[in-house]
Amino acid sequence: MSLNSTYLQMFSTVSDTGELRLELIEQETPKPEANQVLVRVEATPINPSDQGVMFGWADIANAKSSGEGKGTVLSAPVSEQGLGVMKARMGQSLPVGNEGAGTVVATGDSEMAKSLDGKIVAVMGGGMYGEYRCVDASSCLPLLDGHTAKDGASCFVNPLTALSMIETMNMEGHSALIHTAAASNLGQMLVRICQQDGVELVNIVRKDEQADLLRSMGAKYVVNSSSDNFMSELTDAIEATGATLAFDATGGGTLASTILSCMEAAAARTPGAYSIYGSIKHKQVYLYGGLDTSATTLNRGYGMAWGVGGWLLPNFLAKAGLEVAARLRSRVANELKTNFASHYTNEISLSEALQVETVQSYYAKHTGEKFLICPQK
Repeated sequence: MSLNSTYLQMFSTVSDTGELRLELIEQETPKPEANQVLVRVEATPINPSDQGVMFGWADIANAKSSGEGKGTVLSAPVSEQGLGVMKARMGQSLPVGNEGAGTVVATGDSEMAKSLDGKIVAVMGGGMYGEYRCVDASSCLPLLDGHTAKDGASCFVNPLTALSMIETMNMEGHSALIHTAAASNLGQMLVRICQQDGVELVNIVRKDEQADLLRSMGAKYVVNSSSDNFMSELTDAIEATGATLAFDATGGGTLASTILSCMEAAAARTPGAYSIYGSIKHKQVYLYGGLDTSATTLNRGYGMAWGVGGWLLPNFLAKAGLEVAARLRSRVANELKTNFASHYTNEISLSEALQVETVQSYYAKHTGEKFLICPQK
C-alpha cells in the first residue's frame, strides 16, 4: 500500500520558563529495516502511567488549548517545585503513549518481520500516540483472528499488571491479595482472573456503586473506604482470606498504613499470636499508582514484620524473566475478549486529546472511566 511521507505524533515538552506544551508534530514516515515493522496505530489507551509523561507536574487546572484540528496545542503552567522535579527532561520533546494496537503496513527483511505483514498486532513500545509507530517485530503481540485493534489496545499494561500481581503473590509466599481502586478496568480484570485461578481477593473501593459493580461480577470481599465501618470490615475480610499482600493504586495518604493496621489486627485474632513486637507474618503493601498525589503517611502500629515499597510492571517482568513474561503474554492473547476485555467510556482523536475540556476529564482519573485515542479518526 502507498504510505504518506509524513505522519503526526504527540510530544510533551517542558520549557525552562515554566510551561508544559503538548502538541502534534509532523514526522517523516520511517522505512522499517531488518527486524522492524511499521504499525498503523488504530487504537491506543490513556493510562495513568501515560499521564506522568504527558503532564508531569504541570497545573492542568489552569491549562489552555489553542489552535484547532491537528494544530491544537495544550499548554499549562509548571510551578518552580515542578520544574525542579522535571529538570532532567527540560527542553526535551518526549513522545507519549505506552501501548496500543494497529495493522502492520510495512516490514523489514527478516522472516519474523515479514510474518507479521498485514496482521493486527498489539505493541508496548512507547510513542504510541501517533498515526504510525516503527518497532522491532519482537515487541509485537499478534492478535488472534477475530480480534480488532480496539480489543488489543490495552492488552499490555492492565492485563500484565493484574497477572503480575498474582505472580508476585506466589513468588513472595503470600496466599491472597488486597487491591485498592478495585472497580477500575484493571481491578475488574483482577477480579475475573482471581476467580478463575482460585485466589482470594479483597477489593477496596470508594463508592457504593463501585461495590455493587464488583459484587455483580461475583466478588466475595468488597469493602468501601468511605464507610464508617471500613476498618472493621477490612479486618474481617483479611481474617477470612489470610491476605498479607496489598497493591495500592492510590499511593498517597494513609490508606497503605490503614491496610497494614488491619492486617495486624486480623493476625492478632489468632490464638497465641500476641507478641510485644507484633505478628511474625510479613505484611507487604506495594504502591503501584499515584491517584492520590499527597505524601504517603505511615502511622506505625503494626509490629515489625512489614514493608511498603514501590512496584512497577517493567521492573517485575525484568526480574521474573523472559519465560514468565512470554507465558503471561500468551494468556492475555488467549483471553483477550474474556478476562482481559477493556471497556472504554470515550473514544477520541489525537487532536481531541489536546482539547482542554477533554484533558481535564481524563486527567481526573475517575475509577471505571477510560479514554481511547483513535489516531486514524
